[in-house]
Amino acid sequence: MSLPAGFDPTPPRTAKLPALVADPIHGVLPFDGALNPLTRSNTSHRVSMAFATPATRGQRKVYHFGSEGESSVALIALLSPDFHGLEVQLPPFEYRPQGGEKPRKHFFDLRVTFRDGFRRAIYVKNGKQLRTRKIQDEIKAIFEWIPCEFADEAIVVNSDDFTRAYRDNLRRAWYLHQQPDPDADSHVEAIARNFSFWFLRDLAEKCDLPPAVAWRSAMRLITRGVLGANWHAVINIHSRVWLNE
Repeated sequence: MSLPAGFDPTPPRTAKLPALVADPIHGVLPFDGALNPLTRSNTSHRVSMAFATPATRGQRKVYHFGSEGESSVALIALLSPDFHGLEVQLPPFEYRPQGGEKPRKHFFDLRVTFRDGFRRAIYVKNGKQLRTRKIQDEIKAIFEWIPCEFADEAIVVNSDDFTRAYRDNLRRAWYLHQQPDPDADSHVEAIARNFSFWFLRDLAEKCDLPPAVAWRSAMRLITRGVLGANWHAVINIHSRVWLNE
């Protein structure tokens, strides 16, 4: 099929609109980031989620993320046994780019606080951007100008590492993490340590539990690292799983 003369396949540029503002949610703390990322984008999927954390004393709070990569990083942090608090779209600090240009402001995507008080600032970008000299120079300059009181450590995360299956698994893992069942988890772990299995369904069949309950427990054990699985494929009863020593 031939295209008509003068056809331009480039998507039309859309008008810039103000960022969306979430209405108040009863019983949920509002978003308090310094930058609202909920703007229109042709490349990034904006994400809003509400989490309850130790830092909020168990009360849910709204968090806005500029991409699915950022929200995935947050979920990994939330699933850590040493996790305490999460901040997103942090207040900016000034940094001076290489070459003596005028100072700029940088808003870090996330900052995670752990139970011992250690704070980690996280810079999230996709692989294509991270491979450019411009972004590499920018990261170097930003990290050199991070105020001492801002964080104990700063890291860069490549959002390309979060495949669609990985992101979906993280969301399921977080959902099940909020539905603890210690007795079922202990039973499934004991079976895993004392019997051989190959697929998750093999493990579930050996458990004295309803299949759905066994699957949920296995997923929580995978999240905690007791069991291993391929996070880049959808984890279900047909998944290959193993016991981590």
